[in-house]
Amino acid sequence: MGIEKNENRSNVNRPIEAFIHYLRYERNFSAHTILAYNRDIAQFESYIKDNTENVSFNPDLVDSDQIRNWIVYLLDRQMAPVSVNRKLSSLKSYFKYLIKQGEMVNNPMRLVTGPKTSRVLPYFVKAKEMGRLLDSDAFGDDFEGVRDRLILEMLYETGIRRSELLHIKLADVDFELQLIKVTGKRNKQRMIPYAGRLKEMMMEYLTLRKEIAGAENNWFFVRKNEKPVSAAIIYNIVRASLSRIPMLAKCSPHVLRHSFATGMLNNGAELNAVKELLGHSSLASTSVYTHITFEELKKMYHAHPRAKKGGNYGN
Repeated sequence: MGIEKNENRSNVNRPIEAFIHYLRYERNFSAHTILAYNRDIAQFESYIKDNTENVSFNPDLVDSDQIRNWIVYLLDRQMAPVSVNRKLSSLKSYFKYLIKQGEMVNNPMRLVTGPKTSRVLPYFVKAKEMGRLLDSDAFGDDFEGVRDRLILEMLYETGIRRSELLHIKLADVDFELQLIKVTGKRNKQRMIPYAGRLKEMMMEYLTLRKEIAGAENNWFFVRKNEKPVSAAIIYNIVRASLSRIPMLAKCSPHVLRHSFATGMLNNGAELNAVKELLGHSSLASTSVYTHITFEELKKMYHAHPRAKKGGNYGN
């Protein structure tokens, strides 16, 4: 249900404010996403005010040429094409909202094309390298050692986001059915299965956890002071662990999510199934991992003696 045009808005009296209100309370976007939308649209508004006679920024007076000029303006200031396209996406959503509310008739973004971007493949860890790390003696047998290893195992074996792992509660883990309930973007919940080995690790961790946190603490992952782990703690655990893998350029929790997806597809999982496990809203977000698996296939092909004789393949 949209915000009515004639609604009495004390705090949303400008179109951009009404749009942000819509994203926050009706689309349930995260605070980080809302901040990005707000910043992108405000930057475009400032550009229009500085470079046209549209002093009060009337969106209905914006045309395609002005948007194209803004694109050139951003690129001239060395902004990456992917960042420019993100800003255009924010602007497109804003104009679509205004048309839906009857504030505009024509969408000036209709004939605008963003700059081409080169596809950057996500970083991932190969299964053998990840196996060596997780099976090593790098983790202790105390509470923090067992917890830290479990955090890595859970991120890698389920593909969940850091924010999703951060908010897991004891009640979200079903040990009988071996399912974890996670809350993803826009508060969408999904159930993720896990294997018996991960179950054993969780049971070992929970045995040690009883000595640290009382029954009143509902968070699954906690610190020694009984407080839940923070996003920074999870990041530091993953970074310190992945830094032990030689030649790995990036060591963030999201690398483990990429590694999960790549490993699933390399071992025959269907793309749509991986999409559901990752909690992606569209198949396009998941399809990037097919490019990674194709790159792996090309490397395998290069090992063939005829491939070496014939030169590079697929360049």
